[in-house]
Amino acid sequence: MKLTTLICCAFLIAFGIFAAIYALSGFDLLLFLCAGNSIIYRSLLSLAGIGALWLLFWLIAFRPTKPLS
Repeated sequence: MKLTTLICCAFLIAFGIFAAIYALSGFDLLLFLCAGNSIIYRSLLSLAGIGALWLLFWLIAFRPTKPLS
């Protein structure tokens, strides 16, 4: 469970960096890494959505910020 959460966090951080590069320069690094293949590109984007949903579930189910209050 912890490993899955760490993988999802790393995946979303990588997508955030790719999005920042695209926003600042106009160069889509993720599309470049996918060699222009739209099927691979869309599947990686869907994995980012799944990672975000997993982290949302993890935050709701395990409430890691509860000991802070």
